[in-house]
Amino acid sequence: MIIAIDGPAASGKGTLGKRLAEHYGFAHLDTGLLYRAVARVLMDRDIPLADQAAATEVAQNLDVSHLEDDSRLRGAAMGEAASVVSAYQPVRDALLAFQRQFGVKASGAVLDGRDIGTVVCPDAEVKLFITAAPEERARRRHRELLSRGEQAEYETILVDIRRRDERDMTRSTAPLKAAADAVTLDTTHLDADGAFRAALAIVERKRTSK
Repeated sequence: MIIAIDGPAASGKGTLGKRLAEHYGFAHLDTGLLYRAVARVLMDRDIPLADQAAATEVAQNLDVSHLEDDSRLRGAAMGEAASVVSAYQPVRDALLAFQRQFGVKASGAVLDGRDIGTVVCPDAEVKLFITAAPEERARRRHRELLSRGEQAEYETILVDIRRRDERDMTRSTAPLKAAADAVTLDTTHLDADGAFRAALAIVERKRTSK
């Protein structure tokens, strides 16, 4: 079984993906980390994020062995950088095979990102589109950054989130949108536990209807 989770930044899809994977004993892949890793390598090499050819080369040779353990991939700045390189079709093509193989190799998998249900795993048994109001997503990201000891201004984060939404939804390559057969879950007024219970109920309904 493959559970595809899509949604904008700070909607809670990553936390939800991890909890669903733990609940079912499935493998979990935060696909956003792949694009963050590409951006990090470029930045480490002082290569402009606008260099599509260099970004593609990095993506084709990306070391994915320590994604979850690399703290440098977290934070708003890296998320913004990832949003830039993820708009390049050759970069997405280079990472697509890995993402699809991840789902195929596992007996069960949860993948979260922005084009899982539409591009990466269009045949996934369950598709969720997780969303929340921009203001709430900014508040969540603000709390997250402060909890890690990072300096952060709420208004700046809100501007960044709206800019990322615009870029992700209007890009010509795999734009952020809900798959036609996805179930949309608005988490604006839900805490992490409430969102998990709601998502779990959706997954169970899909499983029992098969």
